[in-house]
Amino acid sequence: MDENALRRLLDGVRSGAVPADDAVALLRRLPWADLGFARVDHHRALRQGAAEAVYAPGKTAEQCAAIVAELLSTPGSPVVLTRAEKDQVDAVTAIAADATVTGTTVTWRHAAPRDADVVVLTAGTADQPVADECAATLTAMGAAPTRIADVGVAGLHRLLAEIDRIAAADVVVVIAGMEGALASVVGGIASGPVVAVPTSTGYGAAFEGVTALLGMLASCAAGITVVGIDNGFGAALAVHRMLTVGTRG
Repeated sequence: MDENALRRLLDGVRSGAVPADDAVALLRRLPWADLGFARVDHHRALRQGAAEAVYAPGKTAEQCAAIVAELLSTPGSPVVLTRAEKDQVDAVTAIAADATVTGTTVTWRHAAPRDADVVVLTAGTADQPVADECAATLTAMGAAPTRIADVGVAGLHRLLAEIDRIAAADVVVVIAGMEGALASVVGGIASGPVVAVPTSTGYGAAFEGVTALLGMLASCAAGITVVGIDNGFGAALAVHRMLTVGTRG
């Protein structure tokens, strides 16, 4: 349950549209619900402005479905399932068919579109799965991004064609593997915040993303925010918090 949903509930009780017992039954699920194998955090959207996400790896398809059903049982924020395998996707869409499936990310109950110009850049085609996770999460939270693909530094002219678009964006997410140099280049162009996502794409010396991670952390372009390797979801949440901080009451 998020702040808007709680306000609607309280307004409903005040107006008489929602019986007090119904409100009590709903609030009884806060701050968390015990499913035995998981304690689902219904209070997170109130605390942080975004609901708990469901990380699929390590969970059975049935566990994913139960957690998603629990999150959807109370009104409020978007629900996001990340890194899902086919059997997990099948299980959650069977209990909540109004899902949007983007690669391995499944989302429900999208937020209303917000006035935000977010750009998601990828250095190469191999980085697209991470971009899918990031873009799907952003879209669920109302900040549907513009995606610009395959503009890595090995062909810098491809990026230069997008300079005006990058410079005008409110926030830019840069997703790159290999040595991660794209983040530094974009960091020197963009006027808004830049969130960099190192990916595990690359040959031996890329060390499954460690080289890109260290390169982004060591960037000479000031103020770049760097998240963990392949963490498109974390980048989306960083952007969400940046866009939300000025709207708090």
